[in-house]
Amino acid sequence: MEREFPGGKRLRLVVGDITRVPADAIVNAANSALRGGGGVDGAIHRAGGPQIMRELDEIRARQGGCPTGSAVVTTAGALPARYVFHAVGPIWRGGQHNEPELLASCYRTCLALAEERNLQTISFPSISTGAYGYPVREAARIAIEEVCRHLERPDTRLKEVIFVLFDQATYQAYADALSQRAPVE
Repeated sequence: MEREFPGGKRLRLVVGDITRVPADAIVNAANSALRGGGGVDGAIHRAGGPQIMRELDEIRARQGGCPTGSAVVTTAGALPARYVFHAVGPIWRGGQHNEPELLASCYRTCLALAEERNLQTISFPSISTGAYGYPVREAARIAIEEVCRHLERPDTRLKEVIFVLFDQATYQAYADALSQRAPVE
């Protein structure tokens, strides 16, 4: 599924392996300790190689971990990208602990990092919906809203945002969220 935005920008949804989809930046669903993990995080570290963890070691030595709702940047090692943005999404605790705002902040932070680096393309996984337990439909609505808002801005330099989703059910949740969001005229 795809949506076009003014200025030749677009948002695409695909089912696949985020480590195989070329983009200027790949977003990793990281943990706050920045120590690697399972799911998307594990896949990115396996495919990208040890250079990514070495850079994260340096970041941890300098600043400790990464707060929930934020992100840190490394190079991409062997991945088909220039950067990895390691975004720390919220752990779902029923929705009463600022989870929606923290999740939205992950997307806004990564989009801002892409703009600061004059990137053309960025790929996102479904942040927080695996081990962190965020309900997929709610997470999809937040992710789609933040990305669409960004692409609708006239000053954005990003040309393409790709959601690379792990399975058909997650893809469908994002497709539904995109279908329900009316384009700005």
